[in-house]
Amino acid sequence: MGMGSRISRSMTKLKDSQRRKSDERFAERFAHQWSQVRSDRRTEETAPDIHAGPSNFNQARVPYGVDLAAAWSWRFLVIVAAGYVILQGISKFELIALPLVIAAFLAALGVPVVHALRRLGVPRKLGAFVVVVGGIALISTLLTFAGQQVAQGANDLSAQVVDGIEQIRTWLRHGPLHASDSQINAYLQEIQRGITSSNSQIVSRVTEVGTAVSHIVAGVFIVLFGSYFFLADGDRIWAWAVRIFPRAARARADSSGRVAWASLTRFVRATVLVAFTDALGVMLVAGILKVPFVFAIGVVVFIGAFIPMIGALIAGTVAVLVALVAHGPIVALVMLGGVVIVQQLEAHVLQPFLLGRFVSVHPLGVIVAIGAGVLVAGIPGALVAVPLTAALNAVVLHLSESMAADEIADAEGPQSPQ
Repeated sequence: MGMGSRISRSMTKLKDSQRRKSDERFAERFAHQWSQVRSDRRTEETAPDIHAGPSNFNQARVPYGVDLAAAWSWRFLVIVAAGYVILQGISKFELIALPLVIAAFLAALGVPVVHALRRLGVPRKLGAFVVVVGGIALISTLLTFAGQQVAQGANDLSAQVVDGIEQIRTWLRHGPLHASDSQINAYLQEIQRGITSSNSQIVSRVTEVGTAVSHIVAGVFIVLFGSYFFLADGDRIWAWAVRIFPRAARARADSSGRVAWASLTRFVRATVLVAFTDALGVMLVAGILKVPFVFAIGVVVFIGAFIPMIGALIAGTVAVLVALVAHGPIVALVMLGGVVIVQQLEAHVLQPFLLGRFVSVHPLGVIVAIGAGVLVAGIPGALVAVPLTAALNAVVLHLSESMAADEIADAEGPQSPQ
């Protein structure tokens, strides 16, 4: 009994020892697995590693000419789109934009007078006011003299119109057409019917005429105020405009604007000289031929000459029509020849010497600019096209020269002191 109980206790102890070892091994495996799970969870919560490698993108191999053409093409499309947006914006605000452009022209013409008054001790704002008032007085005087001349000769001209119509009737009857009285009367009735039908539409256009007059009055006020402020505070206005540009581009923007303004000033002065010469030449021919309304014709030609190349020629047709009514077709043909001669002198002497020298725009460029201006904005576009082209040409040349100078300076590097 004693031996069996000892063996039984030994077996029990052995089993307890094996059970404890098994429990310890199980606890160790569980602890190891639990630590592995926690380690995996911490790894998942952290950002995964990203291993960089070489790119698998292969650039398309195109010929150099195609690449260059594509680069020029998209840049050209962007420039055209930007220009179109600018022109559309200007056309939407034409009532404000065009008077401001005219005010800039007048300011460019009056700046030397303001500077001369400043040298005499007159403040700039007072000098600008004097120049604007003096310009209004000069224009009013010219228009008054022209209007008085037209009013005084209107009665005589009306009688001459009747005689002219009778001369036309006689020419139709006995000239190369050999028209009969019935055909002549039919022609005259057709003309009268056209005039009558056009008169019947006048009432329906009264509102349009009133709107146009209000726009003209508003434009005149904008021109006056714009001219004054451009002359009085032009530097401050330009400084404000330059501050809109980024800091790195302000120097080039300032120099480009001053170059454009100098080009515009030269253009306006040259145009005034050309217009005065055209008006004087046409007035001289009209005075020799004793065409009525000589001074009024000169004023019309002077204003029309501000459209280069074609403006004075179109305005000269007024003198031809007056000569036709007053003295018949022979004098009208002589007047037409005089206008053509004056235009030839302008085109071959004045234009190359003044506009070509001061503005540096080729005559072909002038014609293209005028055509584009007429297509875009009509007569106002033709008025603005040439000075705008001249200013852009001057700015492009200035920027190209300045960039070339910067490249040369960068290539040479800093100069060491001697």
